[in-house]
Amino acid sequence: MRSVHSGAALGLSAQLVLLAVLGVTVGLSASGWLLGLASAVVTNVALARGLVRAGSDGPGPADLVTLARAALVGGVAALVAGSIGRPAPVSTLVGLTVVALVLDGVDGRVARSSGTVSELGARFDLEVDAFLILVLSIYVAPSVGWWVLLIGAARYTFVAARWLLPWMSGAVPARYWCKVVAVVQGVVLTVAAADVLPHPVAVVALVAALALLAESFGREVWWLWRERSLEQNPAEATGVETPTLAAGPGGAVGSAEPVGQAGGLHGIRRVLPGVATGLAVVIVWVALLAPDELGRLRPSAFLRIPLEALVVGALVVVLPVRARRTIAALSGVVLGLVAVVKIVDMGFFATLGRPFDPATDWGYFGPAVGVLGDSVGRAGAIASAAAAVVLVAVLLVVVMLSVRHLSLVASSHRTGSIRAVAALGVVWILCAAVGVQIVPGAPVASTSAGGLAYDQLLALRAGASQQQDLATAVADDPFRDTPGSDLLTGLRGKDVIVAFVESYGRVAVQGSTFSPRIDTVLDSGTTRLRAAGFSSRSAFLTSSTFGGISWLAHSTLQSGLWIDNQQRYDQLVTTDRLTLSGAFKRAGWRTVADVPSNERDWPEGSSFYGYDKVYDHRNVGYHGPKFSYAEMPDQYVLAAYRRLELARPHHTPVMAELDLVSSHTPWTPLPHLVDWNKLGDGSIFDPMPAQGQSPDVVWRDPDQVRALYGQSVEYTLEALVSFVQTYHDDNLVLVVLGDHQPATIVSGQGASHDVPITIIAHDPAVMARISGWGWQDGLRPGPEAPVWPMSAFRDRFLTAYGPAPSQAASPSAP
Repeated sequence: MRSVHSGAALGLSAQLVLLAVLGVTVGLSASGWLLGLASAVVTNVALARGLVRAGSDGPGPADLVTLARAALVGGVAALVAGSIGRPAPVSTLVGLTVVALVLDGVDGRVARSSGTVSELGARFDLEVDAFLILVLSIYVAPSVGWWVLLIGAARYTFVAARWLLPWMSGAVPARYWCKVVAVVQGVVLTVAAADVLPHPVAVVALVAALALLAESFGREVWWLWRERSLEQNPAEATGVETPTLAAGPGGAVGSAEPVGQAGGLHGIRRVLPGVATGLAVVIVWVALLAPDELGRLRPSAFLRIPLEALVVGALVVVLPVRARRTIAALSGVVLGLVAVVKIVDMGFFATLGRPFDPATDWGYFGPAVGVLGDSVGRAGAIASAAAAVVLVAVLLVVVMLSVRHLSLVASSHRTGSIRAVAALGVVWILCAAVGVQIVPGAPVASTSAGGLAYDQLLALRAGASQQQDLATAVADDPFRDTPGSDLLTGLRGKDVIVAFVESYGRVAVQGSTFSPRIDTVLDSGTTRLRAAGFSSRSAFLTSSTFGGISWLAHSTLQSGLWIDNQQRYDQLVTTDRLTLSGAFKRAGWRTVADVPSNERDWPEGSSFYGYDKVYDHRNVGYHGPKFSYAEMPDQYVLAAYRRLELARPHHTPVMAELDLVSSHTPWTPLPHLVDWNKLGDGSIFDPMPAQGQSPDVVWRDPDQVRALYGQSVEYTLEALVSFVQTYHDDNLVLVVLGDHQPATIVSGQGASHDVPITIIAHDPAVMARISGWGWQDGLRPGPEAPVWPMSAFRDRFLTAYGPAPSQAASPSAP
């Protein structure tokens, strides 16, 4: 008895320690403390009473593991209770949940290895799982829909039904599938809580999880109802006993009960294959016909006939057993990979405006996790990445098993399968001949899955041929051998800044809800700079990237080559292609780069771009706060560059590329301008992050995301104009441009890749050199402003500000 009480005291102590840690680190509200303590008391008292009734001396090793899980779940419950009316610490919540889910696989193994498996331990484990699922569903429901509470309430509804309907209190056979379904609920709810998936994908995942839960509980209810029928009709039973029973999803636990083989088991054998086959058909149908863009994900997309299914079905019913198994296995693997690619494509379309390229895009997942960490915290990002990997693995296995199951069904019902394939084949041919479409662009006679797989193979093949194409383009450089004395003669004595404004796209200045405010900033800036003696002209460039991967745009502008994927970039930076910064260096400028969010060395900065000095957040003296992705505000970046370079006596002019990233996703929290003379080491910005909203709250509302994106661009443009006004350097020339459009959530579906570009100078001779370009006056390019490929800028810029090259320069277009 003393051991029982010691175990309860240990559990309560662990919960108190965890709540205290959470209170100190992330803060807990009174409701959070109350719920955390209440869950601890109920859990430990119930465990103690169960141990006493079972005659146990105290909790076993597996019970202690489950007790630790219960404490973690109590912490999650406290955070969820505290999130009502205020933002929740998502990374902490998700981190605790992931640990609790991992430990769920430990307690059972400990119980088996230590020989302490018990009915009480199984029940304790089940109740902790159920409470975690309930808490997570409560947290997710406000952002997804209150129907999600059905997931959390399922277990407790089942228990209530057992109180009202005595026939539901019987035992059910142990099924491993119940554990799988429970794990799926936890994983899907955790991913939804982390808010890392696009909203429609999260909704689909939750609906699928709810469907699996309904199937699992429905099967339990059917079993119990069938047992009731057999008890009322004992003539149907044969008196054969079932094996020992254990906890099902509803939590019924008991010993063996007489079950009629001719009744109960025959009923299961008759019904379950149909359920499994129906589920397999749905899974394969969705994998074949689901689009790879969220904007096209609607029920009508599945009202089509996939040719791939007809072909595989025909092969399965006509080929011998060994060939059939091979076809089924290969088809399952290919279809599983196609399903994974579709999900990845959805993410790429939502952020980068294009599908995933298997030849070049693998390297983007690491930076994506890093950016996610800036939004939800490092722990949340790691947990989300791990959950995504698990979901991908589960998806692959489920699709492959579904194809295998359907192939077995088709081969065992050969006559019916041949008739079905033939009938659907005739319909497919007729629809293909007539061109029937329920949804525009999605023919009823579908070949979309095969087309996607073929496109992926073509992309892999194209990736291999791109290297030679780029090598030829690198060598074809009209400025390769131009001496420094003939380069950039029109900018002699000028300090030149090329400032990339993160995510500054056409949507910022035209056709959006936030563009009027940004246009006001640009028009006001034009007037203020004109009053200070500065002129400006603007146009558009078509960027080689969209939504992210900024370094592709930087290298495209600098090299004059179209660099639109990682493979081309990796190859380019190993060459001696003349960049803009390299041309300035050859012509006698000191060259500098400032990449404020870099935290490690950047060897390509010197080896390829030719910079004499590279600044990052480690060497500019900043001691202020971080603003999500941005290690420091853009105002500080500009001021630090002036302090470290322009304000010092320098007889050699300086050319710099400055990366201004305050407008980098997630666009919150944001700084605001301060007095330039009070910047100091950046500590003046300390209060500002707390004054803004956290990304995990903002990103639940697309309208808020768009509004804050607009505010971030306003801030950076105001900082640039104020910088020029404040320091009024007559020898300063600025090239200000965006690197790419913001993600689809801001730019919208089908947005262009256009970004604004502006040249600002005080010297009229500098502006006279580009008078023939046709660019528009002012900082704001209008709808009719010229549009160039970004790869055309290097050659045109070098031509405008220097003698004509030895041969005609022809800009490289996409």
